[in-house]
Amino acid sequence: MTEDRVADIVDQWRRERPDLDPTPLLIIGRIQHLAEVLDAALRPPFAAAGLGNGEFDMLAALRREGEPYALTAGQLSERMLVTTGAVTKRVDRLVARGLVSRSVSDADARGRVVGLTPAGVALTDQLIGEHLANEAAILRGLTDSDRGALERLLATLTRTVGS
Repeated sequence: MTEDRVADIVDQWRRERPDLDPTPLLIIGRIQHLAEVLDAALRPPFAAAGLGNGEFDMLAALRREGEPYALTAGQLSERMLVTTGAVTKRVDRLVARGLVSRSVSDADARGRVVGLTPAGVALTDQLIGEHLANEAAILRGLTDSDRGALERLLATLTRTVGS
């Protein structure tokens, strides 16, 4: 076995099923493995702040909107690429921590708006700096040219997959 476990898996499939082309695993398998590795590398600052999976994403989505840092559950769902049910669960946890609030929508009295509290803004501003520094450190082994090529390839794959 080599240090490249995905290449080893592809070699095994070539040996066991020479009638199949296992080369898509060289990309998809690596992306899946990389997603797990990245999650493990990026999660610690959020966990240290007591945030669960997806909670920082919500705080960041609200913060990126600019003042008054507020969106409806539907808008949050769209921006975070999750269901409104997932949004509701995250909102409940963040309201309990005092990081977001719920209020009645000015546009629709039946609707609710989720907004960052001052504590939510402060925590998000602190964590985004740590998060971006962490991401930059992860990418430090790539040249600017490598990063540009990878950005383009990932954007193309994203469009191809249709997400």
